[in-house]
Amino acid sequence: MSETSWNPDTTAAGTETGDRGSGGVPTAVRAVLVLLLLYLFLTGVSLLGGGFKGLGKDFVDGLFEGVSNPLGGLFVGLLATVLVQSSSVSTSVIVGLVASGVVGIDDAVPMVMGANLGTTVTNTLASLGHLRRDHEFRRAFAAATVHDFFNILAVMVFLPIELLTGFLSRSASWITDMVIGSSGASFKSPLKTAVKMPAGWVTGWLSDLGAHGDLKGALMIVVGLAFIFLALAYITRNMRLLVADRVEAAINRALGAGSGFVAIMIGMVITVSVQSSSITTSVLVPLAASGVLTLPNIYPVTLGANVGTTVTALLASLATGSPAAVTVAVVHTLFNISGILLFYPISAMRNLPIRLATALADAAAERRSAALLYTIGMFVVLPLVVVMVLR
Repeated sequence: MSETSWNPDTTAAGTETGDRGSGGVPTAVRAVLVLLLLYLFLTGVSLLGGGFKGLGKDFVDGLFEGVSNPLGGLFVGLLATVLVQSSSVSTSVIVGLVASGVVGIDDAVPMVMGANLGTTVTNTLASLGHLRRDHEFRRAFAAATVHDFFNILAVMVFLPIELLTGFLSRSASWITDMVIGSSGASFKSPLKTAVKMPAGWVTGWLSDLGAHGDLKGALMIVVGLAFIFLALAYITRNMRLLVADRVEAAINRALGAGSGFVAIMIGMVITVSVQSSSITTSVLVPLAASGVLTLPNIYPVTLGANVGTTVTALLASLATGSPAAVTVAVVHTLFNISGILLFYPISAMRNLPIRLATALADAAAERRSAALLYTIGMFVVLPLVVVMVLR
């Protein structure tokens, strides 16, 4: 969490400077920069998909061996998100893989669910900063892991349902057909047309350098990933500066309204604004640690962040021109909305993640090693072991 994000002096300064954002850069300039970075991000997604299409089939099959197993796909998605510290990046990459035909919709769904699990590592790590202070740590760790438990429970319910019935993928396919039409392998996307020229410049430049075949495909993937990482990092940074002074006020308004639905919407809007659910959930941790917010207050904001983070993959899918890619992105959104509809309206279900997080936080407060074992085991050891066994 940035030091200026929660400083009341910053708000006052922002009012005095009028249309200038944090750091003295005019808000209009930052807004234009965000649009340019979004264009770079979509170009990166296009290059990523084109790169995988350019690789040899044997190489690609070997690279993604094991993903066809649902558990393998789940933990590949989790591990990838932990490594890049961003579910927006990992789900955008998954969308690119589906668009290129490397990964099918059925295989991508568990990967997206795994990415949802992996994104919670950031706020869990943030809570460890309070290890030395018992009461603060108990509150912070519970606030962080309530997100973990909600996502774990959602996967435990909806992954088996998806494998047995195809509920999420069928629903997403129906929505995709309704929105863009059932046009087969591709549809005419204005976003795909918009990024065609810069993507063509990169591929032409690589050809001029003498790169062909698998080498050219691999370099396109590297450049595409670099564009995605760079663009999302700076989009997040700039959006955080643009809306930093409004975040705390928005959360306070949501909690003041006393409505879980309003809190969910606020969490969603904040996450869409900063393009990072990790930022939304991580800034809640120190507020919980200090006792400013309670766990039931934080919980619905976290659920909204889960939905808000799916917007990035939706944008990425529209840039591919692939109905299958759009379907996977819609699955991500439906998965999170379905989780909210299942767990939040009924009190007994709503309180389950809160009780589990509280119990784990109590155990971790008694033995600090439990917190470290949980974090390392959940986000590193378990996914690594499963992926290695299934390959």
